Amino acid sequence: MIFHLDHKEQWEPVVRQWRNEGQTIVTTNGTFDIIHVGHVKLLREARAQGDKLVLGLNSDISVKQYKSVNRPIVPQEERAAMLEAIRYVDLILIFDEPESLRFVREVRPDVHVKDSSYGYNLIEAPIVREYGGRIHLVEKTGHSTTNIIEKVLEVYRKEGG
Repeated sequence: MIFHLDHKEQWEPVVRQWRNEGQTIVTTNGTFDIIHVGHVKLLREARAQGDKLVLGLNSDISVKQYKSVNRPIVPQEERAAMLEAIRYVDLILIFDEPESLRFVREVRPDVHVKDSSYGYNLIEAPIVREYGGRIHLVEKTGHSTTNIIEKVLEVYRKEGG
């Protein structure tokens, strides 16, 4: 299931039903531009923290605001479709803000998961702790979309483009 965060009337009943069933709601978020093994590890470990994983996906607009006008490489609809195919993901909410504060505030996860580079004092932490949720950090793998792009460019240049 893929929705825009602004369309709360579409996704909120789903999350409410999960809560009513006693399911543990987990969130994580990011750009997920070129999906790699680090993303899969994050999603697998995030899903292991609870029963349902709600993924906040930065929209193309937000990626351009906080990364680069040249990003994302893969448009949001395609990124969302690929992420939806990953078995660990139960719901995707696309948001336009450069930061995930509103996403976390509206979903109110029991557990919010990020990679370890953010540390326990990540920007979402006060919101999550305010209502009794917890933060879980996943050890970073060293993989990144930026590294993949750089490697592709390097290989392309060596081969004469």
